[in-house]
Amino acid sequence: MISQNVLDFLKLLEQHNDRTWFQDHKSEFKAVEGEVKLAYQKLFDTIKLHDDVDALKLFRIYRDVRFSKNKQPYKTHFGGSIHRKKPQLRGGYYLQIQPDNKSFIATGFWDPNKADLHRVRKEFEVDTQEMRDILNHSKFKSVWGNLVGDELKTAPKGFDKNHPDIDLIKKKQYIFTKSFTDQEVTSPDFITKIDEDFKTIRPYFDYMSDVLTTNINGESLL
Repeated sequence: MISQNVLDFLKLLEQHNDRTWFQDHKSEFKAVEGEVKLAYQKLFDTIKLHDDVDALKLFRIYRDVRFSKNKQPYKTHFGGSIHRKKPQLRGGYYLQIQPDNKSFIATGFWDPNKADLHRVRKEFEVDTQEMRDILNHSKFKSVWGNLVGDELKTAPKGFDKNHPDIDLIKKKQYIFTKSFTDQEVTSPDFITKIDEDFKTIRPYFDYMSDVLTTNINGESLL
């Protein structure tokens, strides 16, 4: 369970985002960080019961400000990702805890490499029926809504800008997100609830994993 203490600390950090204040409240940070680590570990263990995941990464609170105009030294949220076992399985899970009703989960493909992105686009160039069926399934859509992510303004090089499925082909990311209120985040069943949401993404993951482990002729690349 994620307590109100976690959200309250992050709110204070947002108001006092400097090293002096953080050092003075380091013990409070360690307490809420420990609580958050337990929650993410619980999520990892729960997902592992129904998916083959092999890594949990909880991101550090410290920001890399070297190349950023924003010089605030600390993030005002907790974030963590869970990776599926590669190369057989593709996709991943993400949870961000942030006060003021800004918490969310995300899943899908937010940083596909060049080869994977091209393979997905070539698949969509040939046929999108299975993908469309997944996206339009009533239960799937009730949880995840619409596909989101960055996209090109026009067709990628080598693809027809007038292709009927150009909306999928021109995407650079293939992501789904779902937001949560502070009340939902601090409820006792929050981890169970988001795990149930993550379960509904499996048809999409199964489809994309099949695409990314085969060539355009359906022959295995593994």
